[in-house]
Amino acid sequence: MARPLPFWKTKTLADMTVEEWESLCDGCGRCCLHKVRYDGTGDLAFTNVACRLLNLETAQCSDYTNRRRKVPDCVQLTQADLKEIDWLPPSCAYRLIDEGKPLAWWHPLVSGDPQTVHAAGVSIRGRALSEKRAGMLEHHLADWPGQMPRPKKPPKEPSP
Repeated sequence: MARPLPFWKTKTLADMTVEEWESLCDGCGRCCLHKVRYDGTGDLAFTNVACRLLNLETAQCSDYTNRRRKVPDCVQLTQADLKEIDWLPPSCAYRLIDEGKPLAWWHPLVSGDPQTVHAAGVSIRGRALSEKRAGMLEHHLADWPGQMPRPKKPPKEPSP
């Protein structure tokens, strides 16, 4: 008997429950890095500077429930906002599903392990610094947050 397809392959973003929507986040932390938007041109630059609430080891928000109260410009991603937001990383599950693309092997929903995003080298772990220590954002510009990651290879299946 064939297994049923996972929800992200059968539902649109609009049809997902709150729990399903939240589970799409792979925990990479890239969206929690500061960006610089240049006046006049509107050009966008990525940095390796993390929001003060982002735990640099776990790549998780240290106060997710209250983040919008503590960081008023924190974006609460919704399907309606998805088309307007131009800074989501290309590996972001919300973006991928919206574009009809598959999730990567390291995504926790695919791998079954929330640590694969870190093991694959996709997350901010070891690559970011806190805004508390950074100083001027322009001194911390980085291309990698806005690029499709080149993850380490998936672990090999054991031979029978």
